[in-house]
Amino acid sequence: MFITRTISGFILVVIVALAFYLGPLATNILMCFVSLVGVMELLRVYKLNKRVIGWINYIFTIGYYALLYFMDDRFTLPLIVLYVLIIMALFVLTYPKYTDKEILEGFLPFFYVAMMLSFVYRIRGLEHGGILVILIFVSSWGNDTCAYLVGRAIGKHKMSPKLSPKKSVEGLIGGIVGAALLGALFGFLFNRYVDTLAMAPVIFAVIGGIGALPAVVGDLAASAIKRNNDIKDYGKLIPGHGGVMDRFDSIIFTAPIVYYLLIFMFVK
Repeated sequence: MFITRTISGFILVVIVALAFYLGPLATNILMCFVSLVGVMELLRVYKLNKRVIGWINYIFTIGYYALLYFMDDRFTLPLIVLYVLIIMALFVLTYPKYTDKEILEGFLPFFYVAMMLSFVYRIRGLEHGGILVILIFVSSWGNDTCAYLVGRAIGKHKMSPKLSPKKSVEGLIGGIVGAALLGALFGFLFNRYVDTLAMAPVIFAVIGGIGALPAVVGDLAASAIKRNNDIKDYGKLIPGHGGVMDRFDSIIFTAPIVYYLLIFMFVK
């Protein structure tokens, strides 16, 4: 299992890094695919993946990423309004085929997965985005790794015993501190190569540390959904890891936070 997990993790990192290197279009295509699979996995949890409401989500996920690439961002809001309108029209025109609970569950994948993960692409589209986008993974996956190592070494106090028994307060703190240190290392390595990123490593440490907090929320939120629906993994796409939602859960909330931190601090 460890070898399988390591190999698949390495391949995933290579694919993601290659997309970032190739540019915004490759990143858009990759994140559209990741979002589409994530949306499908979440709809499958609610047994909506093969119903009409599921296909509406698939179509609008693709449409959303296409608009982000080909059109101005102003057009995404009308798309969202149209999405809500069509879902509600489906609800009333086919009543009582869908319960109100199913309709609410049908809304979640697009907003929770597709829209939130699109901020990975948005960061790649910024000036020097090919470098800055790495901060998302420094905050999320860096936090995950550091939290695991610290928690395993000295973890004693359970952070959320009912939701995630293996996570500890010590791991939480270690993950945040580790992400901050990795952010500082990121700044030290990269800001010398790009004049407009000549910011003190402490700025990147702040982004890394703050970005780690929503990563924890994303991880626990995905775990809560799994526990409420009695499933172990969202899928089997990534051997040793599970599905897209199992591997990208911490990125869902980290990506938009890192994006707005970058916009606020120094990216024009």
